[in-house]
Amino acid sequence: MQALPTVPVVSLTLNRYTWSQARAGMSKMGRDHPHLRGVPGLDFYRLLGSGRGNDLGLGVDLRRWARLAVWSSPAAHQLFEDSPWRRQELALTQESYTLMLRPTRWHGQWGGQTLFAPPPAKPNETVGQSEARPPEKGRIAVLTRAAIRPAKLAAFWRSVPASQAGLPTQPGLLASVGLGEVPLLHQATFSVWQDTASMLAYAYRGAGHRGAMAQAKRDNWFSEQLFVRFAVLSGQGSWNGRDPLAPEALGPSHLR
Repeated sequence: MQALPTVPVVSLTLNRYTWSQARAGMSKMGRDHPHLRGVPGLDFYRLLGSGRGNDLGLGVDLRRWARLAVWSSPAAHQLFEDSPWRRQELALTQESYTLMLRPTRWHGQWGGQTLFAPPPAKPNETVGQSEARPPEKGRIAVLTRAAIRPAKLAAFWRSVPASQAGLPTQPGLLASVGLGEVPLLHQATFSVWQDTASMLAYAYRGAGHRGAMAQAKRDNWFSEQLFVRFAVLSGQGSWNGRDPLAPEALGPSHLR
């Protein structure tokens, strides 16, 4: 893969397969790699399982799988979407939804790799000032990913119910999903919000979530972490029978 672009675009695709194609959808998690490694403009990708519903938990949805991808340009992504390979994939699915995203704030790594180069400073702006820019306007998405230390697994999973309490009914939440790369050990969450204020209200004012964050830091639960905040550029398709970016999707989501 080539060096990662300074200002890339990112796609998150959720594919839900029909019952008759559920086995094929699962097998694609292993079979897709040779093709994806050769896709022009695809600088980084991960194939991920998903949890049931809209929260992070031990349950898995064997019909829904995700692909996170970093692209060198929107044109590279569009060529992939228009390819025969993608059309064949869509033919297997009951529904598919793709969000296009632009990373705005990030820290950490994924598998020892830094996904994005530091954002360029604006004229007369120092690097430190670029980290303190005003919050993004409009809809945003947040990705959190962690590699959990095996000795901390029990503590991490015990914390999950309290940390996720109130998420499904949180004002401003448009959609969310738990994602997994390695069962139990490498976990991620992805959420879409009406605005930055809604996301911050959940992240820093909810006692359960705030307490879990503090305990994870104090007890060194994770060997690696990644946090990315995105501006949402567009969405296409269906996520549990709806488009979470549609004008009517202003209340909390209840994805099952």
